[in-house]
Amino acid sequence: MHSKKARKLFGKSVNFAEKIENMPLENFGTTVAAVELLAPARNASTAIAAIDHGADAVYMGASGHGARSQASNSIEDVRRVVCYAHKFGVRVYVTVNTIVYDNEIKEVESLIGELWRLGVDALIVQDMGILRMNIPPIPLHASTQCDIRTPEKARFLEDAGFSQLVLPRELSLEEIRSFRAATTVPLEAFVHGALCVSYSGDCQASFVLTGRSANRGECAQICRYKYDLEDAEGAKILRGKHLLSLKDMNRIDSLGDMLDAGITSFKIEGRLKDEAYVKNVVAAYSEALDRAILASGGKFRRASRGHARPSFRPDVRKSFNRGFTSYFLQAPAGAPARMASFDTPKWIGEEVGIVVRQPSPRQLVVRRNTTLNNGDGIGCFNEAGEYCGVRVNRVEGNTLYLASDISVPAGTVLYRNSDRNWSKLIDQSEGGRKIGIAMRLRGIADRIALEITDEEGLTVTHACECDFQIARTPQEDARRRTLSKLGDTHFELLELHDSLGDRFVPSSVLASLRREAVSLLENTCAARYTTGYRRAPAPGSGLLPSSAKLTRHDNIANSLAQDFYREHLVSQEPIPSALEVSPDAVKSDTRVMQTRYCIRRELGACLKTSSAGKLPAKLYLTSGATRFRLEFDCRNCRMNVHLDR
Repeated sequence: MHSKKARKLFGKSVNFAEKIENMPLENFGTTVAAVELLAPARNASTAIAAIDHGADAVYMGASGHGARSQASNSIEDVRRVVCYAHKFGVRVYVTVNTIVYDNEIKEVESLIGELWRLGVDALIVQDMGILRMNIPPIPLHASTQCDIRTPEKARFLEDAGFSQLVLPRELSLEEIRSFRAATTVPLEAFVHGALCVSYSGDCQASFVLTGRSANRGECAQICRYKYDLEDAEGAKILRGKHLLSLKDMNRIDSLGDMLDAGITSFKIEGRLKDEAYVKNVVAAYSEALDRAILASGGKFRRASRGHARPSFRPDVRKSFNRGFTSYFLQAPAGAPARMASFDTPKWIGEEVGIVVRQPSPRQLVVRRNTTLNNGDGIGCFNEAGEYCGVRVNRVEGNTLYLASDISVPAGTVLYRNSDRNWSKLIDQSEGGRKIGIAMRLRGIADRIALEITDEEGLTVTHACECDFQIARTPQEDARRRTLSKLGDTHFELLELHDSLGDRFVPSSVLASLRREAVSLLENTCAARYTTGYRRAPAPGSGLLPSSAKLTRHDNIANSLAQDFYREHLVSQEPIPSALEVSPDAVKSDTRVMQTRYCIRRELGACLKTSSAGKLPAKLYLTSGATRFRLEFDCRNCRMNVHLDR
């Protein structure tokens, strides 16, 4: 994972990464800032795979109260990840980022206590009530569900005691810089994966339509539905398009710009993604982050230690995606014209050829532009505009024999969204992560000593008695072989300085010496690792203006959250409750989404341009009995989606 190689130990040049004394992420602004690649994990095995493929931190759900209810994990699974991660200085963050009801407070307090005792490094939370719970001093990170849209809110949350802030996906580089100028804690930003069309934490569409709340980890993904676009009279402008379904984020080429803007935690979305996806995307971003750090001229370093070595060449285009967008990162000048994937929310895949003819329902003759394999998954858009897929049983030249019937006219473009050979490479990759060490072997009177130094300069020494004899043959190669046998430890020998000369040492003695010294190093590393503590609230600050007005969009769902806001000078009674605990507040014109994405801009009819007339002033989205009214807030460049019934 780390690529600089210039450390001097034992008077020799050692071939492992030059490291600096471990510096916590909170020390932003020091000469060399630690940066982390933060990977998602739906379960323990995925978390370990992410670590083995280059993650500096992982985030995962616990047994409940995470914003991905399908990605929960037992306490024992979290313990397993913590034990593995901390060997490499990798941090483990657990999501407790749903809103909490009053009758759940004791349960959440108990859960957080268990996570603290496991050694979890931080919790990612949304509910302000957690700051008033009876919990240990575990660090808290403000989830993207906190909807931190302004530098003022970011500063407020820092002063309230949060030690890391997850910024909205919608921010541009220039806006990120303004957040960096207003705060001192590390800033975290998404760089890859699925995009929510609404500002995170401010989407009630799923709850209003299905009773499943996104703020409770049960989003029904209303944004991926098909919609018709209509005018005020109900005339159809577009039919059956996924008008709110965004492409996936991809910022792999912008990590250096984001570093310069002030981001120190680079987050990959995907706690519902499988292990193959996580391996590939993490490996790709780990390599890219190393390049960005190298180009920084020494300003940054990776937050963890060890070298990840994937056994494949990572390529994010090979994993599930809906097409890519950098979203608003380069805005305003660089805002992409097309952010949405109107035709399908599925993964289309890479274009692989064109159909020449179809001799039978399970046979295609194609003009290929790449190699296809037995077992590949291919797909195309049918005459109704639907994306449909089929597995390839056998490839013979340009003829594909399919696993099921399909009707494909000549001239149809074919895509591959499942590459069997690639999948095998990923599945077989165990990655593997090792910390490079240097050894120094020497004799002291009637004793033999082995000194081991790791990448960060931590040194341990173990010695034992040895009855030296003069060897008849050279011994260095044999001693290196014995000392290199580090087995299933997380170390690898990169340099050996052997000063024993022609003295003979039985291999059993060397092996015992190695085991004891390595065990000592492991124990010392474990003892050296420390978790942090929650930031104390800033005295006399962290206050909202007395004129601040809260709304149901602040997602206040319990009495402790109400107390939090009362303590921060909100002169408002009663404090409004989240929609989830006051469903009767749903009206016929309830705003269910606020987005920075705009359908008018996507269709080339921005109201700020001369092309505004391409579309009627009033627009609606309909899907079956569901009807949304669109409101365009051009002053703030936002689109509001209202329930219309």
